[in-house]
This record gives sequence, structure tokens and C-alpha cells, in this order.
Amino acid sequence: MSSDLKDVVPHENDPVVISVITVGRKVHRVLINQGSSTDVMFWGTFTSLQLSPNQLRRYDGCLVFFTGDQVEVRGYVELRTTFSNDIAARTITIGYIVVNASSTYNLLLRRPCLNKLDAVASTTHTKMKLPSSKGR
Repeated sequence: MSSDLKDVVPHENDPVVISVITVGRKVHRVLINQGSSTDVMFWGTFTSLQLSPNQLRRYDGCLVFFTGDQVEVRGYVELRTTFSNDIAARTITIGYIVVNASSTYNLLLRRPCLNKLDAVASTTHTKMKLPSSKGR
């Protein structure tokens, strides 16, 4: 919609970055990474949310990051995460792989997360849209 471009200078290569609510706190700098196979939470975000390492479940896999380097996986945690915009708010449970790596983002969310929300991410608009629970 043309109204979605209000106050946006479109660039087709800009990432879609949003905010979400998890553990009762607003988390900014959440990258919608449609090419990622894993929902990722960085260790700094995990600790700033004041989550206990006891909440981490064992994760035996390895994770290769953007650079092609393997990163240290601290574990796996499932958290209810709320997505909201002016019209709709949706909450889903997301399983985050918690990694010990530095990033300018706090969370990386992948395609299956978007599918679960029936969301559409647009790099042209640098926005994400999701239907309300009533399907509008």
C-alpha cells in the first residue's frame, strides 16, 4: 500500500528490523532474516532480559553464522513473544537458540516464525505486516 511508504525512503536492500515483546520487556533491533534456518537470541540479550542460565535446554547442534564461522551455542530456550502493530497483536512461542556471539541485533527471526504469524515482511517498505487474530 502506498500509505505504508509514508515517511519511508524505500531501499530494496535494507533489512526489516522490528521490536517485539518477550518476558514482559520490549526488545528492539530484531532482524527479520528470511534466509535464516534458526531463531537466534544473542547472549547479551539473554542476560539483559535477566533470564537464568538454568532455563536453557541442552542443544547439541552447531550453528554457522553469517561469516561462515561456527559460533558457541549456549542452549535453547522457548519464550512467548508478542508481535504488535497499530491494528493487530499476536503472541506465539518461539524456540531461540542462544549463542555467544556479538551482533548489532538482539534477535534474529526466520521464515517459519513469519509463517506461523501469517506475516509479510517487505524490504521495500522496511516493515512487517501481520493479520489480526480475526484475519483482517
